[in-house]
Amino acid sequence: MASSGPVLPAEDRRLSPFTGYGRTHWLAVADQLLLDAHRFASPSGARIALPGKASSSGAGSDQLEGFARTFLLFAYRLAGSAGDAPAGLLEAYTDGITAGTDPAHPEAWPAIGQECRQTLVEACSVALGLHLTRPWLWDHLDPTVQERVTRWFQGVWGLVIPDNNWHMFRVVVGEFLASVGAPHDRAGMDADLARIEDFYVGDGWYRDGGDARRADNFDHYCGWAMHHYPVIWAAFMAGERGTARLPVYRERLRRFLDDFPLFFGADGAPMHQGRSLIYRFAASTAPWIGALADASPLAPGLTRRLASGTLRHFVERGFRDADGIPTLGWYGAFPPMVQGYSGPGSPYWLSKAFVGLLLPDDHPCWTAVEEPLPVEGPDLVRPLAAPGFVLSATRADGVVRLVNHGSDNHLLPGSTTSDPHYARFAYSTATGPVLGDPGGASADNHAGLWDPGLGLSSRTRIHRLGVADRYAASWHRPVWPGTAEPPSARIETASVLWGPWELRAHLVDAPAELALRDSGWQVADERAPRPDSGPSHATATTATGLTSTFVSLHGHDAVAVEAREGSSAFGPRSAVPYATAARAADRTVHVALIGLTGDDAPHPSVRCEIDGTRITACFPDGTWVLVALGEDQAPDAVELGGTRLDGPMRYARLSPGEPPVVIAFRPTAEVTG
Repeated sequence: MASSGPVLPAEDRRLSPFTGYGRTHWLAVADQLLLDAHRFASPSGARIALPGKASSSGAGSDQLEGFARTFLLFAYRLAGSAGDAPAGLLEAYTDGITAGTDPAHPEAWPAIGQECRQTLVEACSVALGLHLTRPWLWDHLDPTVQERVTRWFQGVWGLVIPDNNWHMFRVVVGEFLASVGAPHDRAGMDADLARIEDFYVGDGWYRDGGDARRADNFDHYCGWAMHHYPVIWAAFMAGERGTARLPVYRERLRRFLDDFPLFFGADGAPMHQGRSLIYRFAASTAPWIGALADASPLAPGLTRRLASGTLRHFVERGFRDADGIPTLGWYGAFPPMVQGYSGPGSPYWLSKAFVGLLLPDDHPCWTAVEEPLPVEGPDLVRPLAAPGFVLSATRADGVVRLVNHGSDNHLLPGSTTSDPHYARFAYSTATGPVLGDPGGASADNHAGLWDPGLGLSSRTRIHRLGVADRYAASWHRPVWPGTAEPPSARIETASVLWGPWELRAHLVDAPAELALRDSGWQVADERAPRPDSGPSHATATTATGLTSTFVSLHGHDAVAVEAREGSSAFGPRSAVPYATAARAADRTVHVALIGLTGDDAPHPSVRCEIDGTRITACFPDGTWVLVALGEDQAPDAVELGGTRLDGPMRYARLSPGEPPVVIAFRPTAEVTG
């Protein structure tokens, strides 16, 4: 029998003027998710056997995943309601744990071990769920079952794991074992905690593992994993050990949350960047954790507006299939965006968003009037130096854009592949990158070299040059998949944000016979976006008015719009404005104005002059921009608009020997210092 969707209470626009959602809406969605999932429970309840393609870990692990991740949702639901939950679910999960940890049972869970490491991830959800539901579940288990559970958990010790957020999974399991007097490896847990410390880079941001000398990896995992587990461990599981560490975790989370609301559009959409986006509204986990641990700078009404906004965004857009199961996609199913480790039960990590149910119903986060998101206030641009991002939020269309000069996803030295969810120059709350068709004429938000035999080059390791004010810059070496020794080449790129527009400049050092392909945003809809182009501009506009614009300011031969199908998580038909440039020299400069706007109004007129590798541009409001590419020192003075400017210049250098990027702004008669 197919699900009809959650039956939601009436909206409360007095308390929640932006979303209409309150705590009862969260409970209703949680209950429907649980009930629909349990229609696929195995006879014993130990496995949730959802239909769909198996992950790389196999069907047994996937079915455990369905159990464990819905159990985490159940735990938040049960503990947050003082033991109240939909009838029969407590018994179902109790029976499932009893059977799943019995090696002789035909539905026993896969052992935690090297042959199936994914079981560690699910063991963490089981352990955390058992901790939260202890008075209603664990304390009522037969001692022989409790012993079986702790014996199953012992597989986490000595396991070789990915060097990222997985370290916290073992810590959570170990802390539960310690709390029930079972064997555990305290030295190993301390080592895992120490490794998490290595990932902290400042300003509230953690890399999701890896080595900063090789690559950086920043995305939603910072909130739903790197802050979630340490704070939960310290505040609710670890006793005196946690008490000693909690102030540090609180300070980091508080700093992270200062900027985090900027990652959400006015329609509730989270930033579409990074891996595992099938977890969707799990993106709202960090603000709830901040409220739970007294580690949030956000007003309670803003916390709920952010979280309820993203929950409503996906509920309204149908993130579940006809059986009520969350799809492997963003809205509907979209296989190109799914990582190999994800199976049919993986999307249930969206359960993390329901951690807010642990707040009592009289908590200010549930009772305060909703407050607007940053994007619903004055337009703003904010640099985030730690991850190498610059964010631009515009009230008129409610869209937030992210310019990326820092996150490149664990790329190994010499790697010739790149992940579109990390390698693009820009992301937003309203668009997704081109996926599933690397052979197209252009990727989105990309500058690549075109080799007739190899195709379009990739942006792999991102080397930062600076982030400040409204600009960011980096360089990368173009590489081609499958080539052992790609041609020697380097592309340096600077981005300067002005409302919904980006001045994007490239300095290309590469053999002249390699042409450049330069592109803007991919926009998508049910119907094909409407294309338009002229001698120096190209646009694509969806039925809702979302418009992607590419304006060549220098260094391109032709502009056009590429129509695509099946390459965007936001709709079946999409389009990407792009430009091509035949290069007559080994060193060339290319400048474009890239726009993502909520309407198809004409693009702003920007004056642009090129002097060698130095670019000056003037926006309609009188703001002057200077971008000096490939220079080894800041100029003492420059001429902008016929005026000689001395004095303070915006200047950034990565390190000695690296070229700086120099930018000056003159929004009034003076240069801002």
